[in-house]
Amino acid sequence: MFDTLSDRLDSIFKRIKGQGRLDEKAIQEGLREVRLALLEADVNFKVVKTFTDRVRERAMGQEVLSSLTPGQQVIKIVHEEMIDLLGGSQEGLNLKGPAPRVIMLVGLQGSGKTTSSAKLALQLRRDNHAPLLVPADVYRPAAIDQLHRLASEIDIPAYPSTSEMNPVDICRDALEKARENGQDTVLLDTAGRLHVDEKLMDELARIKEVCAPSEILLVADAMTGQDAVNVAERFDELLDLTGVVLTKMEGDARGGAALSIKSITGKPIKYMGVGEKLKDIEAFYPDRVASRILGMGDILTLIEKAQTDVSEQEAQELEDKFQRADFDLDDFRKQMRRLRKIGSLDSLLKMLPGAGKMREQLQNVQMPEKELVKLEAMISSMTVTERSRPQSIDTSRKERIARGSGTTVSDVTQLLKNFNQMQKMLKKMGGKGKKNTAAMPSDMSAMAGMSGMPGMPGGSGGTGGGQDPRKRQKEIEKRRKKAKAKKKQRKKK
Repeated sequence: MFDTLSDRLDSIFKRIKGQGRLDEKAIQEGLREVRLALLEADVNFKVVKTFTDRVRERAMGQEVLSSLTPGQQVIKIVHEEMIDLLGGSQEGLNLKGPAPRVIMLVGLQGSGKTTSSAKLALQLRRDNHAPLLVPADVYRPAAIDQLHRLASEIDIPAYPSTSEMNPVDICRDALEKARENGQDTVLLDTAGRLHVDEKLMDELARIKEVCAPSEILLVADAMTGQDAVNVAERFDELLDLTGVVLTKMEGDARGGAALSIKSITGKPIKYMGVGEKLKDIEAFYPDRVASRILGMGDILTLIEKAQTDVSEQEAQELEDKFQRADFDLDDFRKQMRRLRKIGSLDSLLKMLPGAGKMREQLQNVQMPEKELVKLEAMISSMTVTERSRPQSIDTSRKERIARGSGTTVSDVTQLLKNFNQMQKMLKKMGGKGKKNTAAMPSDMSAMAGMSGMPGMPGGSGGTGGGQDPRKRQKEIEKRRKKAKAKKKQRKKK
C-alpha cells in the first residue's frame, strides 16, 4: 500500500532535511517533486494543485524560514495537510436509531462487495452487534452462494434468497426477518454492473426507498485509481453516499483513489480492505494512513492487530513465563501462530517508524515465514512431553520428529540448540525471576532468533544459529583490552 509514493516522498524529504537553511527556491523545487510524485500516484490533478498550493503557502511563512529545523517543519506541514486531504478524522458507521439498522453496499461488479459485506459483518460482531447478511445480487452467477459460503465460514446468519426472487422484495423481507430474530444490523449485498447504467440505479433507488438505510457505502477497487473516484461521483450523484470502502489496498494501489475521493466527493473513506482473509479489513484513520505514506509508521494499528488475537490474560501468562524462563516449545508454537495471524513480517515492518530504512537493510534477507512453517511442523511432530521438556529428546526421537515433519535430523538439532540459547538468554534477562519487563524480547525478535535471521538472538543469517549478544559484547571488550595491551608494549619498546 502506497509503497511507490512513500519511497518517492521519502527521497524528497531526505534532501529537504539535509539542507541547513531553506529559501523560497528550495521549497519550490521540493514541492515540484512532491507534485510529480502525487500525479504519478494517480491523484486527481485538481487535488494535487490545491494540496501543493496550501503546503507552499504555509511553508513560505516566517515560522518555517526562520526555524532552526526548516526541513522538519515542512514535513510537519505536509503531514498535517495530507491528514486533511484524507478526511481529517476517522468516521465510523452511523448505527444510531431504532434496530435493525441497514447498511447498503453498492458498487461495480468485481469491486469486492460480497467479500466486503462478510468482512464488515465480522467486524460488527466483534463490536457486539448481531448482523444479518442479505444476498441481493440475483444477476451474477453464484453471487448468492458465495455470500452464503462466507457467512457459514464466520458463523453469521444469511437470508435465504434465491436467484428467482426480486432484489427489492429480498431486502424488504430480510428486514422483517431481522426484526423478528432480534438482529440489530442488516447488510445488503446489492447487484453490480460492469458500468453504471440506468437499470441498476433504478433498482438501487427502490431498495433505498424501501429499506431507508442508515449507511450507503460504495465499495471501490483502489487498484483502479482515478476511475474509482469517477465511479464514486456517479453513485453519489444518484444515491447520496454516506461513505466509501476501498478494497485491494494491500496490492499495487498507488494511492490515487484514497488521496482523491474525500476531496472530490466530500464522502469519507470508512474502511479499507487490506488482504484476502475475512479479518483483513481496517477502519480508515486519515492520520495513521498519512503517517504510513510519509514513512512514520503506524504503531496504533499494529497494537490493535495484536490485541484482537491476544487477550490481557494470555499476555500476562506469557509475561510470567518469560520472567520465570519457563517458556517451552508449546508456548513458542502459540506465538508463531499469533504472529502469522497478525500478518507477514514485511507488513508489520511497514507499521514501524523508520520502516523504510529497516526494510532496506533487510532487503537481501529472506523473511522467515517459510522457516516458521518448518519450525511449527517440527514442534507439532513432538509429543506433549517433548515440547515441555526438550532436553528429553535423544537421537532416536530426533529421527522420528524429522520423519514426521519432512525435515532432517540436523534441522531438529538446530531448532533445539537455538531454543536452548533463547532460554538461557531469558534466564539472564529475567534476573532469576525478578521483574524486568524492559528486557523482555518481543514476539518478533524471538521468532527471528529461532528462525535464523541476522541481528537477532540465535540468528546468524543462516541455519547455524548464532551467539548471545552478551557473549559477543564480552568478546569485543576482550579484543579491545588485547589491542590496548599490545599498544602499551610497543610504546615500552
